[in-house]
Amino acid sequence: QVHLVESGGGLVQAGGSLRLSCVVSGRTFGSFALGWFRQAPGKEREPVSSITWSGGSTYYADSVKGRFTISRDNTKNTVYLQINSLKPEDTAIYYCAADVVNLLPTKAHEFEYWGQGTQVTVSS
Repeated sequence: QVHLVESGGGLVQAGGSLRLSCVVSGRTFGSFALGWFRQAPGKEREPVSSITWSGGSTYYADSVKGRFTISRDNTKNTVYLQINSLKPEDTAIYYCAADVVNLLPTKAHEFEYWGQGTQVTVSS
């Protein structure tokens, strides 16, 4: 059984920053590609960022390029999402996901395991 637990969400003013964390347990962490998705109220879940098992390659959605940074620490079984210059439109539940099949997955259906999400709310 693989478990993903996100943390780090909260209420922040526009222009602020947050760092989301996701701890993965239940299987060798280094075998996973990892990703972050988000879902705003009334909208579909959308990809935000992904990272390969080695951390050598990353993907970012156009809407977050230059503001979000994904990283991972394989010694801590943790993936991070640093979010800077937050905007009200970044308000969403942010989900962490893990995939053991693809090198750099970017679509929701490619990920086998999901966390419960952490709420990010950005006030204007």
